[in-house]
Amino acid sequence: MRTCEEPRPPNGQSPIALAAGQSEYGFAEKVVEGMFIVVNSITIKIHSKAFHASFELWQLQGYSVNPNWQQSDLRLTRITDPQRGEVLTFKELTWQTLRIEADATDNGDQDPVTTPLRLITNQGRIQISLKRRTKDCNVMASKLMFLLDDLLWVLTDSQLKAMMKYAESLSEAMEKSAQQRKSSVPESVQITPPAPSTQQSWSQPFGVSPNATSIGQYFDKHDMKESSYHLLISRLDLHICDDSHTRESGTLKHGMLGGAMQLTFRRMAFDYYPFHRAGDACRHWVRYSEAMETRGQWAKKLVSEFQSKIEKL
Repeated sequence: MRTCEEPRPPNGQSPIALAAGQSEYGFAEKVVEGMFIVVNSITIKIHSKAFHASFELWQLQGYSVNPNWQQSDLRLTRITDPQRGEVLTFKELTWQTLRIEADATDNGDQDPVTTPLRLITNQGRIQISLKRRTKDCNVMASKLMFLLDDLLWVLTDSQLKAMMKYAESLSEAMEKSAQQRKSSVPESVQITPPAPSTQQSWSQPFGVSPNATSIGQYFDKHDMKESSYHLLISRLDLHICDDSHTRESGTLKHGMLGGAMQLTFRRMAFDYYPFHRAGDACRHWVRYSEAMETRGQWAKKLVSEFQSKIEKL
């Protein structure tokens, strides 16, 4: 893989549906989604103008699961609401070992001496939820959860500086890609309207079956209101060491080492909602709390002040 300085145009319809001669979610999509994939080892190499990295996975497995993240009948791994014209699918990826390595490229922008960044983790898994339109299979929202168990990471100060440079080099490309998604797919940022209340359900016309209402409620229970990305680490032991050294008379002295710092995090979580608009409700967030209500009022006040200034201009 190679990073692009300018983002590519967005993907169109599903290639699976096009190859099967269909334009909507149908039999071909269900067959491909029901496949159980096992890969003994996989290597992904990423090249950028600032660094090159590699990801190595061993004993990778991919399969469909039900909304409770359990393997079951394939018919229970998707939720289709005909009235909405949307379908929810759930996937899980597991692996035994993950190895990540990154190193700076040989150019004038980087330091002459760099320390490669290495990270080896034990087993983990990724839980993927997708919401698509049935008429064209376009993804409307997605939810990605990256789950890791105990993680031990020995990180030197030079590796920490290199990691910050890697993140800085990728931030520009990621920002351009995010701006493209926001401008080309405005539907993905819209919050799905809530389910009809009990009083509204009585006003439904005759001919609507009760089963359709139950499907809609089941769909709302597992619906993704907006795209989000999550990282959850059960325990992280981070050791930051000072690898500075001095050279005298052409010899390397190891006695001039600095200190070290150990950080332990338990149940560390990161939640990222890239398309969330300022002032919108946060009740559908994974770790919502009442303290966010104060934040919501503060955000709405800032948005209203900004809009008033724009109107004056």
